[in-house]
Amino acid sequence: MKNHISVMIEKVISITIDVIHFIGKLLQTQASLSAENIFLRKQLALYKERKQKPHRANNEERLVLVLLSKLFNWKNALVIVQPETFIKWHRTAFKRFWSLKCKRGRPSLSKDVRLLIKQMAKENSTWGEERIADELLLKIGLEVSPRTVRKHMPKSNGKGNSDNKPSQTWSTFIHNHMHQIIACDFMTVVSIHFKIYYVFVVIELGTRKIVHYNVTQHPNAQWAIQQFRETIHPDNEYKYLIHDNDSIFSKAVDRSVENMNVKVVKTAIHAPKMNAFCERVIGTIRRECLDHMIPLSEKHLHAILKQWIKYYNEGRPHMSLGPGIPNAPPDNIVPLSEHRHKIPDGYQVAKEPILGGLHHEYSFKKAA
Repeated sequence: MKNHISVMIEKVISITIDVIHFIGKLLQTQASLSAENIFLRKQLALYKERKQKPHRANNEERLVLVLLSKLFNWKNALVIVQPETFIKWHRTAFKRFWSLKCKRGRPSLSKDVRLLIKQMAKENSTWGEERIADELLLKIGLEVSPRTVRKHMPKSNGKGNSDNKPSQTWSTFIHNHMHQIIACDFMTVVSIHFKIYYVFVVIELGTRKIVHYNVTQHPNAQWAIQQFRETIHPDNEYKYLIHDNDSIFSKAVDRSVENMNVKVVKTAIHAPKMNAFCERVIGTIRRECLDHMIPLSEKHLHAILKQWIKYYNEGRPHMSLGPGIPNAPPDNIVPLSEHRHKIPDGYQVAKEPILGGLHHEYSFKKAA
């Protein structure tokens, strides 16, 4: 934006200087003006004899030459370009003049209406331009034609499936069934003795709570089935399980899960975003826990994960929850303060170290 303004200022200054020079020439006598004209022509003749190419004229110089050509017979004085090129400059200036003077078509939509159309198209994947135009007219009172709506809709909207019918997006499916979906994945951890352990994590998408975890050196289908038996109970309301295409999740595993009245949803190949919630949790476990601690054994890794997952579920704030805590203790009542920047009277802040001081949990307690 600053570069554009500076270029415009330079153009205005260049044209202003040429206008001042022209006014100065009008104030000269006829004799001095003729002498200066001959003087410049002689220099131009020497310039042509040496066959030096002039630099390309910019837009400001072209405009000034076109305006000056109206005051005299320019054909004998034109040497830097062909007459056809000079006439083309004149036509270009004429077109720009009329394009600025004559604004064609209807006035453009305001920025807030354009953003509203994009928002409606993004949030409602099954809506077309006519549906959005009707919604704007009947609910908001904005009369926008469907063709104008289509112009401002995202290009990817409305493509749908192979039958060219719009379908529900993956994010919409996740949002609609958030509290009925669990997702799982594996992560690897290397101990101090360079043994590889596999950590299995199951997360509840609606609450972001880690509902189950376990550690093993030799994961297989039977071990995975047992983990799902420990996770899915008859009193749960889980209806969907998301996992990737790992070979551990065999047909026998999926059949066992579906016998628990939970439908298995496999992610597409090379599409980790379809299991983004679980991938995010695994990344959090690494960044906030395992990247700072080296497990000595499988038992030690169990102890680390048990303490950190308890803190994750019951004490760590989650921005996606508002912020909130997945499984906040029912007795965790925060006393209200008369001033938002002041600790309530009669209370003081207490801290509890987590994982030897890697994290701390803060809370109010009554002052002694």
